[in-house]
Amino acid sequence: MTELGQRLRQERENKGLSLEDLQKLTKIQKRYLLGIEEGNYEVMPGKFYVRAFIKQYCEAIGLDTDAIFEEYKSDIPSTQTEDMPQQLSRVRSRKEIPQHTKGVSKAYDYLPTVLVVAGVVVVGIIIWVIAQNIVSDKNKEQANQEAPNSEVQQSNTQEETNETTAKNDNSKSEDEQSAADKKEQEKEKAEKEKAAKEKAEKEKAEKEKKDSGKQEYKEVQKTGRSATYALSGTDAFNLEVTSTQADTWLDVKNGKGNAFFSSILKKGETKEFDLTKETEARVNIGYSPGVELKVNGKAVDLPFDSSKQVRQVVTIQYQPAEAQ
Repeated sequence: MTELGQRLRQERENKGLSLEDLQKLTKIQKRYLLGIEEGNYEVMPGKFYVRAFIKQYCEAIGLDTDAIFEEYKSDIPSTQTEDMPQQLSRVRSRKEIPQHTKGVSKAYDYLPTVLVVAGVVVVGIIIWVIAQNIVSDKNKEQANQEAPNSEVQQSNTQEETNETTAKNDNSKSEDEQSAADKKEQEKEKAEKEKAAKEKAEKEKAEKEKKDSGKQEYKEVQKTGRSATYALSGTDAFNLEVTSTQADTWLDVKNGKGNAFFSSILKKGETKEFDLTKETEARVNIGYSPGVELKVNGKAVDLPFDSSKQVRQVVTIQYQPAEAQ
């Protein structure tokens, strides 16, 4: 194992991550990650992938990539430009073609295309002339047939126009009335929803204010990387966990060991848990720097300095106010 591999494995374990967890974060196969830690670069597809995979590994566990590459450059293989195989061609270059034949060859190349285009144009003109003659004859015949009935048709058309105009006016009036009624209904609905939302927010704020006045969150004991707290004086137990700096492993279970969440918490992501029906919750944080905890909407400090204790386990024992 190289010094670089030892450093990376130690940082990964300090963050509470397994190789499977790191595989999910980086999308790099586990055997390649193990090869990096053991310094066995022979399993990699190539030297370029070795450097790329090491870079992704460092970023996933929060290390400065440039600093790592500089400090352990003797452990990291350097890439070299591979010589491209010389391409073979049986086509003669332009320099090999006699200059006096170029113009003739180019003319012959375009001759079939010119002939095809000319043929298509001629056929199109013939079809257009025939179509114009057919349409002209048909229009003359139709005009002769419709001439005797033109006055009657004109009268009927005028009546139909008047009738259609009246119907359109009535329809327009009805549509305008319907649109006005719909707009009024939507306005009333929006006002009711707004009032209901404001009422709910007011009740929630009053409840939180009432609970915060009674709520007590105090430390019970600390040992190693674990700490226990007691939550009392409230009828609610809502927990929020937010990661602001980097991805972290998060595991939340109740006192019976049933898991509410056990996965990677992405940077900038917040998870909320309603634990009011539980008497105990255990929160296992793999990478605590930048992790924020809130109990019933109120921020609480982590038990240990995250720069010294990266992985932390917080147990919260809950006793509802009504049971006290």
